[in-house]
Amino acid sequence: MTAEETVNAFIAAVEAKDLDAAMAHVADDCYYENVPIGGMTGPEEMKKFLAPMFGGDGPVEFEVLRQVANDTTVMNDRIDRFVMRGRQIELPVAGVFEVEDDKITLWRDFFDEATFTRAVRGE
Repeated sequence: MTAEETVNAFIAAVEAKDLDAAMAHVADDCYYENVPIGGMTGPEEMKKFLAPMFGGDGPVEFEVLRQVANDTTVMNDRIDRFVMRGRQIELPVAGVFEVEDDKITLWRDFFDEATFTRAVRGE
C-alpha cells in the first residue's frame, strides 16, 4: 500500500469504530501526539487514549477536507466528529502521518485545546 492508502485505511477503521482494525495499521513503536495535550507510544497506549471517543453513542467521523501525500508522509486538514461525555464534538484538526512498511510510525494532530474543552463542556 502507499502511505496515503495506509492512512485512508486507518481512518476508515476509526470511522467504523474498530480500534483493533485501526491499530493493525500502526507500528509497535508508533508515536501519537495530540499537540496541545501530549504524546504516547505504541498501539496499547493509543487504544487507551482513543477509547472514550470510540465509546460514545454516536458515530466517529474524520471528514478529510484536504490531503496531500508523498512516499512516506500524509498531511490532512479535517473535521473530527465524535460523541464524548454525552456531547457531540466537532473539532478542526491538522494531521501529520509518517508511514514505513505499510505501518503508521508517527501520528501527530494539531488542534485548538480551548475549542475542544468548550465542546466537551457544551459551551
